[in-house]
Amino acid sequence: MEELFIEAKIENIGAVSDFVGTQIVNCNAKTKNEIMLAIDEIFSNIANYAYSAKTGYVTVRTTVDDDITIEFEDSGIAYNPLLSAEPNITLPAHERNIGGLGIFMVKKIMDSMEYRREGNKNILAIKKAKEECYV
Repeated sequence: MEELFIEAKIENIGAVSDFVGTQIVNCNAKTKNEIMLAIDEIFSNIANYAYSAKTGYVTVRTTVDDDITIEFEDSGIAYNPLLSAEPNITLPAHERNIGGLGIFMVKKIMDSMEYRREGNKNILAIKKAKEECYV
């Protein structure tokens, strides 16, 4: 398991992407792009919403075994994204509620998404089958 501890600021998305990218070098382009899109969305949400007006930190962990698992841990406001209502994507864009598409997309492109709250920590894990990579 590799770990990155970083301030939850939008400008750190590149560092998070680079960190995860070094762990998934053998993945095909489609799988790597899906993983990168998912981590961008999740890290952005943490940076924008987890700590309200103040800034906190995020620990990003990657594990590559039977699956590629990327885990995000923050001590921000308790929030389980799995409980969010799915957006109605059948409506025209101008009739839809703002927000919710990012998490919906992550759920669709990743093989699994799990959330747990441990003490004052939000822990969100996303997984992608390693079989989609050349290992």
